[in-house]
Amino acid sequence: MGYYDDHSPNQYRKRGKGSSFLMGLIGGIIGALLVVLIYPNVTNLNGQTSVETTQKNQGNAPSKNVSLDVTSDVTAAVEKTANSVVGITNIQTSSFWSTTESQEAGVGSGVMYKKAGDVVYIVTNHHVVEGASQLEVTLADGTKLPAELRGTDVWTDLAVVQVDAKDISDKMISEFGDSDALKIGEPVIAIGNPLGLQFSGSVTQGIISGVNRTVPVDINKDGIPDWQAEVIQTDAAINPGNSGGALVNIGGQVIGINSMKIAESAVEGIGFSIPINYVIPIIEDLEKFGEVKRPSMGVTLRNVNEVAAYHQQQTLKLPKDVQEGVMIESVVPNSPAESAGLKELDVIVELDGEKVDDILQLRKHLYTEKSVGDSMKVKYYRGGKLNEVTLKLTDESRM
Repeated sequence: MGYYDDHSPNQYRKRGKGSSFLMGLIGGIIGALLVVLIYPNVTNLNGQTSVETTQKNQGNAPSKNVSLDVTSDVTAAVEKTANSVVGITNIQTSSFWSTTESQEAGVGSGVMYKKAGDVVYIVTNHHVVEGASQLEVTLADGTKLPAELRGTDVWTDLAVVQVDAKDISDKMISEFGDSDALKIGEPVIAIGNPLGLQFSGSVTQGIISGVNRTVPVDINKDGIPDWQAEVIQTDAAINPGNSGGALVNIGGQVIGINSMKIAESAVEGIGFSIPINYVIPIIEDLEKFGEVKRPSMGVTLRNVNEVAAYHQQQTLKLPKDVQEGVMIESVVPNSPAESAGLKELDVIVELDGEKVDDILQLRKHLYTEKSVGDSMKVKYYRGGKLNEVTLKLTDESRM
C-alpha cells in the first residue's frame, strides 16, 4: 500500500530533514535582509564595495605637502650675515705685442663692514687684490659694481676696497664680534666664494680648533719666513676663493677674515682666519691713509744664525755664548737708528728689556707693542762689547 505511517520512525526522520532545511533557508534569508538594511554599504562578501568606498574617501581627501620650519641658530646666523659677503674679481692688464687686454686673474671674497656717506668699505685679503689693474665687486644678488682699492698691507694680508653705496642697504653691512672671547670648540660658519663666483655665498660649518695660533709667512718668497701671522684655526672648509670671506660666530657676527689653509694631501680640515680684533686697527689705517702706519728704526737686518760661525767670531766679534740676535746690514740716513748712533754690523740682542733672537721677534715687538713717536731701548753688541741706546721711532713710510 502506498501510505505513510505517522508512527513509523523513518517517517519522522524524513519530515525532520525537510523542516530543518526549510527553517535554515528562511533564517539565512532573514539574516541577509537584516544585514543589508543595517549596513547598506556591504552588498557582497568579497569586500569590493568597502574597498571602493575607502578609495573614494581617500580620493576626496586633499593632498598636502609637508613644510618643515628648519630655522636654527645656524640658519639665523647665515641669514644675518650672508648678504654682507661679496665676490671680488681681480682684473689684470696683459700686453701681447701691441695689443693690451684685461683678463680675470682670480676671484676672492670680501666683507662689507662700513657704510660712510656714499661709500661702502669692504675688507678682503691683500693677496686677493694684489697686482690688480681693475677690481669688480659682485653682491649676493649678482649685482656687479666697479670697485676701487683704498689701501693694502702685505704684512697682515689685509686690504680695503670701496664701492658706491647706492645699491647697498644698511642691512647688508656686517656686524663685528669679539675674537678675544672665542672658545675652542665653539661653532663657527665660513661664508665665501670657493672656486669662484659659480659657488658664491657658499656656507660651511665647523668649530674653533685653536686660538692664538702663529703661522710663518714668507712674504718675499725667498724661502725664509718674514712674519708670523696671528690666526684663528678652524675646521670649517676653506677653499681657494674663500680668501677674504667671513668667519662668523653663532650670533651672526664676523669674528675673523678667512685667509689661508694648509693644502697638503695628508692634511684635512686646517684653515686659518685673521682675528677681527687684530683686523680692526689695520683696516682703520687703510681707510684713512691707504697704508698701515708702523714705527720704524730705519735699518735693514739679517739674522745672526744665518752668518757663518767664522764671521760671528772674527767680523762681528761676538762672545762665544751669543749665537742669536739681529745684525744691522745698513742704516738709513737721517733715520732714528742713525740719530741714536747705531751702525752697520751692530748686533741687536734686546729691545725694551725683551730678548730678541731673530728678525721675527724684532718685528713683532716693533709692530705690535710700539707706535710711531714712541721711544725704544736697544741693547746691542759692537766689537764684542754690550751697549745700550734709546731711539725715537718714526713713520715707516718716511724711510
